[in-house]
Amino acid sequence: MLDHAASLRTADPVIAGLVDLELARQRDGLELIASENFASRAVIDAMGTPLTNKYAEGYPGRRYYGGCEVVDEVERLAIDRARQLFGAEHANVQAHAGAQANFAAFMALAKPGETLLAMSLPHGGHLTHGHSVSHSGAIWRAVHYGVNPASGLIDYDQVRDLALEHRPRLIVAGASAYSRIIDFAAFRSVADEVGASFLVDMAHFAGLVAGGVYPSPVPHAHVVTTTTHKTLRGPRGGLILSGEALGKAIDKSIFPGTQGGPLMHIIAAKAVAFAEAMTAEFKAYSRRTVANARRLADALIERGLAIVSGGTDSHLMLVDLRPRGLTGKVAEELLVRSGITVNKNTIPDDPQSPFVTSGIRLGTPALTTRGMGPSEMDRIAELIDLVLTRRDDGTVARVRAMVEDLASGFPLYAQAAAPAMAGAR
Repeated sequence: MLDHAASLRTADPVIAGLVDLELARQRDGLELIASENFASRAVIDAMGTPLTNKYAEGYPGRRYYGGCEVVDEVERLAIDRARQLFGAEHANVQAHAGAQANFAAFMALAKPGETLLAMSLPHGGHLTHGHSVSHSGAIWRAVHYGVNPASGLIDYDQVRDLALEHRPRLIVAGASAYSRIIDFAAFRSVADEVGASFLVDMAHFAGLVAGGVYPSPVPHAHVVTTTTHKTLRGPRGGLILSGEALGKAIDKSIFPGTQGGPLMHIIAAKAVAFAEAMTAEFKAYSRRTVANARRLADALIERGLAIVSGGTDSHLMLVDLRPRGLTGKVAEELLVRSGITVNKNTIPDDPQSPFVTSGIRLGTPALTTRGMGPSEMDRIAELIDLVLTRRDDGTVARVRAMVEDLASGFPLYAQAAAPAMAGAR
């Protein structure tokens, strides 16, 4: 492996210093953003390889450049591992991110101007599922379903009613802030009834699917998209799974449709992550992630905080702050200053703007990667409650010290794990 730590410090000490600061932030704090995780040293090393030097437009055995015999094997390995991990007939590992994976898949399944039916962003959906500020909302006619206000659960009757009314070409399931198990069979039944294609964006729970603690959408969906980080704990990137019949259309939609040359160093890191996700250790990690989320949700409820839908079946939960008289923006700022990183998030039918919100989203993937368990979840719930109750500078400072003490018991990257990490705190 290249001595990239020393070389970066010599070539660009400013960037090296900033990487050190970010590593210190990660080490000293508690990461509760549900879409974040800590990749393994092996995944990080794969991203920092000379594979980044190779242009490889096209697909293995069908490249537009010479000299691709080695990277062909890298991509084939990533494809084979993705198919094996998720039981899919076809896998495209080239998508640069989840947004690109969604866009390419949408283009393969629905013509511009046709209708797609997806979950509303304020109810837990995602920008790329037809929101007006996203190209997906400009290119396709988007109709949105939501959750039942009383239960916080997806209203499957509403999904069917909207599908029968609007006859969408594409139905999308998957969310960024929905904590419960999604009934993929129910969605597929509606899609079949109206003659729609069915796509599942499993970006948030892909690692839980791989770990066997969340139902797989692959048997039900025509196409499945995902990121490769979050609960899957790999590099930042995208992945598309489908049946063999749609494979050519998906591949063409990625290249040359929406992307140029693939990022071969990232594809190598994806292959490493897929292999890690097939281990018994990863399955145990997934079980602990969900158990920790349930424990954290229960502990917050015991302290009087409101959880949308009353709990969680996955790695995340959505906290409704209205009973505390707080906005998500204020809560996020207080907690981040205390060393507890969260993100403000809309709640169903939120009276606040998306820039303010009435909720925060919490997740346990990163905490679980560090080795934290039930007792730490209880302690973190106590610290969150303390900050959100007292809200003063003295409390913030005391909690930050307690957070650093807690984090120190669960070392992160004990050895150098990125180009500038050698010698970092």
